[in-house]
Amino acid sequence: MANITHPDFADYLRQRFPHFKVQKISLDAGFTCPNRDGVKGYGGCTYCNNRTFNPDYCQGGDKSITRQLDEGVRFFARKYPDMRYIAYFQAYTNTYSELEVLKQRYEEALAVEGVEGLIIGTRPDCVSEELLDYLAQLSRKTFVMLEYGIESTSDETLKRINRGHTYHDSEEAVKLTAKYGIPVGAHIILGLPGESEELILSHADKLSALPLTSVKIHQLQIIRETKMGEEYLAHPESFHIFSVDEYVGLLLQFLDRLRSDIYIDRLVSQSPKNLLIAPDWGLKNHEFRAFLSHYDLHRLVADFHDSDTPRDGQ
Repeated sequence: MANITHPDFADYLRQRFPHFKVQKISLDAGFTCPNRDGVKGYGGCTYCNNRTFNPDYCQGGDKSITRQLDEGVRFFARKYPDMRYIAYFQAYTNTYSELEVLKQRYEEALAVEGVEGLIIGTRPDCVSEELLDYLAQLSRKTFVMLEYGIESTSDETLKRINRGHTYHDSEEAVKLTAKYGIPVGAHIILGLPGESEELILSHADKLSALPLTSVKIHQLQIIRETKMGEEYLAHPESFHIFSVDEYVGLLLQFLDRLRSDIYIDRLVSQSPKNLLIAPDWGLKNHEFRAFLSHYDLHRLVADFHDSDTPRDGQ
């Protein structure tokens, strides 16, 4: 039977914040990426449209960090008035600027009432020891976590999707961050073009060898207004789009091979319908988790009956 017993990232947060519940509030801090501004390339990752995960309060112009957090807090506080918050620097590359600029952004977020820490999303080629030293000092006073977009452990894939870094860069960044005592998360996409099932599953083996605290996993989604979206519409035969059953089967094998103490932050993602080309499963994230549990229960029953069935020669 497949292993779905990995601890949930919510459990990790409960351990870190035992006296109150915390909620991540996504932020757009106005950064860009080195594969967008010409330092390493242009156009960004071929699959990426930041509007797929930027909530409404992040959009609409140059809103300050404080204003975005205030609007996010008002949204969640209606239902959970005692909630505390983690400022989640999510859009683009949130360590891609001068150190003084980064300090200003992070410390502005921490100054907002109710904010108990930071999760900083970034690329593995955009961290320095100077920054990590600052974040390590900051982590002695508040919660700090770095989340790296690894996406694939295949350099061929990373080149194809215009990441502008190698898997070696990812390995080095994760190890160095952990050396500074900072919790490390990783993001991985299952089903990127050109990747076989065995290659996808091998990502779990390689991630397991790294000092990771958590992993975010989701299926490949083809998004409008992206280079990959254009490629898919022109040559759909070059892509394999998972059905929900296919993805669940692959995901359970992936989790079987992933180190069992790694917290799972996400198993699936669903982009807004107006931006999503494929796959459209019609499942919300919590519905997918219920489907996954149901699927695994049926496999357990099937395995039991199979083991009870006499084989030839028995």
